[in-house]
Amino acid sequence: MRWESQLVLLTLAGGLPALVLATLYLAHAVADPSLRGLIVAAMWLAWLVCAGVAVERAVRPMQTLSNMVAAIREGDTSIRARGADPEGALGLALWEVNALTESVRRQRLGAIAATALLRRVMDSVDVAVFGFDPERRLRLVNGEGERLLGKPSERLLGLEAQWLGLGACLEGDTPRLADLRLAGATGRWELRRGQYIQDGRPHELVFLSDVSRALREEERQAWQRLIRVLSHEINNSLAPIQSIAGSLRTLLGREEGAAAPASEVKDALEIIETRSRSLARFMHAYARLARLPKPTLGAVDAGAWVRRVAALETRLAVEVVGGPDVTLQADGDQLEQLLINLVRNAADAALETHGRVWLEWALAGDLFELRVLDEGPGVADTANLFVPFFTTKPAGTGIGLALSRQIAEAHGGTLALENRGADAATKRRPGCTAIVRLPVGGSASGARLY
Repeated sequence: MRWESQLVLLTLAGGLPALVLATLYLAHAVADPSLRGLIVAAMWLAWLVCAGVAVERAVRPMQTLSNMVAAIREGDTSIRARGADPEGALGLALWEVNALTESVRRQRLGAIAATALLRRVMDSVDVAVFGFDPERRLRLVNGEGERLLGKPSERLLGLEAQWLGLGACLEGDTPRLADLRLAGATGRWELRRGQYIQDGRPHELVFLSDVSRALREEERQAWQRLIRVLSHEINNSLAPIQSIAGSLRTLLGREEGAAAPASEVKDALEIIETRSRSLARFMHAYARLARLPKPTLGAVDAGAWVRRVAALETRLAVEVVGGPDVTLQADGDQLEQLLINLVRNAADAALETHGRVWLEWALAGDLFELRVLDEGPGVADTANLFVPFFTTKPAGTGIGLALSRQIAEAHGGTLALENRGADAATKRRPGCTAIVRLPVGGSASGARLY
């Protein structure tokens, strides 16, 4: 039985006993049948009217509350209930519903403002944003995404990812670089993914950031730097060779066939030979840096590796302080070349100040950390430390540190140099520290400088 029917029956049953008793009493108290019938009819009519009014007063507020809740559910927050009074039970219910409606209205306005702000931000960034439902149909796209696909959102929403050329973006690991052909143009984008919930269902967010322009700019700058270095080194060798060649031609072309002094010819040929050897050494160094192969991983005993390289330096005694027993998964030949370069640089610096060189290592979680310390003058130009072919040594090639860092990064590690102050407690003088960090388990990435 419905609530309204129960309410009608309870209301009628509440007044029925009194009405029956009154009718019985009038049957004995009023002798005139006409008057008695009129009074009884009036009582029964009043009883039915009052019961109907009571039911109406109870049902109508419930209907009002139902209508307001339905309006709130449908998003209409403009309706308010009359008769809201916190002092009464029914008035309190109406008052609370009015308060709920106002709260929902404010939240909805805030959500609209936040959505507008989010939309404005999404349209202002240079990252294409796409949202796909579980059926891989496009449900969200920003301005950059429209530009990338070459169509307005009205013509894009509801289309499948595969049809849009974005099917591959919903598969595989991220972040990663992806080569995509969109709107007739091919480019390289950085791909990232995320998730959001809409209508109770998980949706996939796809972020595409165009890195082609940045890569081209970096490539252009790299070529410019390389050309400047090559031009500088080649011109430094060719200019004196050209000058000496002209002088030799002058000597050989003297009048009357006079023989050129042997000493002058010998000196000129020595200069040509020296500059040619320097140019050949430079080109060989560049070829080594450009052709560094991907590491071939194997078991490398850290202690044996460090002690073996330390023993190769004969100009001064390199002290091996030591560290824990560690076995690395790395390319032993490449790590040896890395450490040879660092030890040689440390020895060069220490010889200037008659200082010491020592090596120590430790474990920091899953990272192996090797330190090459010297008591030299320190590093003066830190900005150009790892710039290929930059050197402060008269006979240096400028690739030692660049090659060492390339080897470390190819193993998933890092190389850093930092100046060190004096330590009064250990009586150590200032100098420089080279810090090599490598993953113990190995993480070769094959990184290249060029």
